[in-house]
Amino acid sequence: MIITGIICEYNPFHNGHAKQIAAVRQEFGANDGIVCLMSGNFVQRAAPAILDKSLRAEAAIRCGADLVLELPIPYALSSAEGFAAGGVAILSKFCHRLSFGAETANKETLLSLADALRAPDFSPALRSGLDEGLSFPAARQKALEKMGLDATLLHSPNNILAVEYCKAILSQNSALEPCPMKRDGSYHAEFPDVENPSATSLRTQLYEGTDISPYIPQSCCSLFQNAPLHSMDAAQRAILAKLRTMTDEEFAALPGGSEGLWRKLMHAARRCATVEEIATAVKSKRYTRTRIDRMILCAFLGITEEMRTSPVPYVRVLAFNDRGREILRSAREALDIANAGEPREGDYAALETRCGRLYGLFAEDTPALPNLEETRRVRYVN
Repeated sequence: MIITGIICEYNPFHNGHAKQIAAVRQEFGANDGIVCLMSGNFVQRAAPAILDKSLRAEAAIRCGADLVLELPIPYALSSAEGFAAGGVAILSKFCHRLSFGAETANKETLLSLADALRAPDFSPALRSGLDEGLSFPAARQKALEKMGLDATLLHSPNNILAVEYCKAILSQNSALEPCPMKRDGSYHAEFPDVENPSATSLRTQLYEGTDISPYIPQSCCSLFQNAPLHSMDAAQRAILAKLRTMTDEEFAALPGGSEGLWRKLMHAARRCATVEEIATAVKSKRYTRTRIDRMILCAFLGITEEMRTSPVPYVRVLAFNDRGREILRSAREALDIANAGEPREGDYAALETRCGRLYGLFAEDTPALPNLEETRRVRYVN
């Protein structure tokens, strides 16, 4: 069986995601397999997923995917580069293609730009821009322009991730075939479009109590109806309690804290009253807000730079259908795969347990029970 992988978050799952799965099925045939490697209960934009991962995984299966695996949390809470590299490393072990959306869905263009990011003269040019005090995106653009390349493609969020997928495939000598698909609609649109809604707009609608049923597949409506919502604001006091009691050594161990950024965060945490004030105090022209937010969330969850760069020992399965069960058998030959809720030992298992217990504190209404992760079961959709 030929298997197409999709690295995703589905935060929340919507019509655009269902459209991608349907397009993959249409292009490659009804008998091919589709595997989604999905962020769990914490996502790359440095926030809790608005809906529990089991609900989002089942939604994907109901809408045409065959198997949903959980993207390990160290990859899910990484930069675009780490997010893509971690996902590609896992899917390369048993998949044949990688499908992803992009504003510029030209494979050769994306691969060419990805190759430029790996060129020997890119790193010195990037460092020069960073030393001038430019932010990483601005320094990257300047470096590519010095190399005679058009970097305007990297102004679009899906293009950035698409290039990182291609770069990971090249860097890892992966046999995955990159299959970009045109991503219609605006990634950051404030108001949802029925055919191509942005997840950003749908999260806003959910928090405001607005009905989002026109923007999600009908088969998912019952799944999401009355499901608990999660947000950073709900856990603000818990986050502050953690930040205010951290030692210097704990701040120094945070991922993304190089060049003294951890020290700046530490000082802000010890003088500011709210999480927003802390993030605002640390943010600068050089350091993006998302990087700061990831450091804060990693601090709360107890994720260190060592954890984020250490090999992940296994991947968990969240949901599947009958064809997904067949794919799972072949995947187990290449990967150590644990079922949702299956007990494991070791540092990574302890991190999973801790993150599972803390996710409930982000619930907007009543905090969830702390043993949710231990009682979780794989979702089977017939």
